[in-house]
Amino acid sequence: MAAQGRKNVHGKTGVRFKAAYTASKEKSMLRNVVTDLIAHGQVKVTSGVVKPLRKEAERLIGYAKKNTLASRRNAASYVRPIVVDEKTGLTAVQKLFNELGPKFASRNGGYTRAIKLGARRGDNAEVVLVSWVD
Repeated sequence: MAAQGRKNVHGKTGVRFKAAYTASKEKSMLRNVVTDLIAHGQVKVTSGVVKPLRKEAERLIGYAKKNTLASRRNAASYVRPIVVDEKTGLTAVQKLFNELGPKFASRNGGYTRAIKLGARRGDNAEVVLVSWVD
């Protein structure tokens, strides 16, 4: 293929293929969404995000139910360090271990619920509300 000229910089012929949505971007987005789920109790996402979101949420609840130092460190390495409650200074990891772990202590899985909300107006993507089971 002949050189087309400068399209997106990098050298004489430009960039041939533009980078797509990479695995690292996917992982980062999932960490953000799981942290929001812990902080707020519910989150609206598209239907493609629901399955990995539920998987990660279940794993983190498993860590919270163990409540060991190792499990706390594993959870802290995944959950973003955000402050959930400004008054008390409660972080997302502390909320996970202090509130959600004891709440689901007697439950053996199925900690989240997904409710379909319909299509998003802008791009017609299916939107799902994911929340904790009471």
